[in-house]
Amino acid sequence: MGGSVCRGCKRFAHEVIDWNAYSNEQRYTIVKRLETLLSQVVAAKIQVLNEALLKEQLEHQQIRFNRDSDPHCWVFDLLKAGARQIEDLAPYGLELQPEWGKCQLVEVRDAIDQDFFTLSSAHFDRYIAPGLLQQA
Repeated sequence: MGGSVCRGCKRFAHEVIDWNAYSNEQRYTIVKRLETLLSQVVAAKIQVLNEALLKEQLEHQQIRFNRDSDPHCWVFDLLKAGARQIEDLAPYGLELQPEWGKCQLVEVRDAIDQDFFTLSSAHFDRYIAPGLLQQA
């Protein structure tokens, strides 16, 4: 981890530490925050043209994804599982946004991950850190 935000899951350090003590409602709130941030980042880079086709492909390829989350989160699950193997997004019902059209999917995946981390860090700095400073 090494900072205020976990590089892997993008939760705040105190959320990772206290996760097992949280109620289902608290966990849900954290998961929804992360889903909102991730969906925002993915949508800026990849357009979901056919949600049903994406879901079908994920199931067919046995890629783990949360069916209850936004389809843009499914896209990130897909890229984490196979960005190196995918040559064309069309069979998944996806299309790169024009400004990302010439990039390799591995680059897009890494940019999504970095932007997701940056947004989580900014959220922490804006909304959480000031409260921690007041408590000190």
